[in-house]
Amino acid sequence: MRPVYSGGPNIAMKVPPHQFETTVAFYRDTLRLAEIEELKPNIVFAFGKNRLWIDPTPQIEQPELWLQVQTDDLGGAADHLGQLRSPRADAIEPLPDGFSGFWISSPAGVVHLASKRSDP
Repeated sequence: MRPVYSGGPNIAMKVPPHQFETTVAFYRDTLRLAEIEELKPNIVFAFGKNRLWIDPTPQIEQPELWLQVQTDDLGGAADHLGQLRSPRADAIEPLPDGFSGFWISSPAGVVHLASKRSDP
């Protein structure tokens, strides 16, 4: 049976360091999105039903958006995505110990965190 996917609650914006402060100011001061204080020292804004994480990322030259997808069947999703040749991107960023998930890349090069539906 094919796994069922849904959009997850997290969107990560990876930003070059020279654009980090102005990007944070845009979401905080211009758009006046609410910052999620309990996730500090991370910079995270409420973005509708989602959370927008803004991360300074020295190894990139332009901003990237990373998305989360969730599934009830993470093992089945790994097999399914592998059969469809969706490249794993696990080396892109370490995941916390004990976190149930893995990184993949879409055909357009957008990074996705695939995780169990119960993970934040």
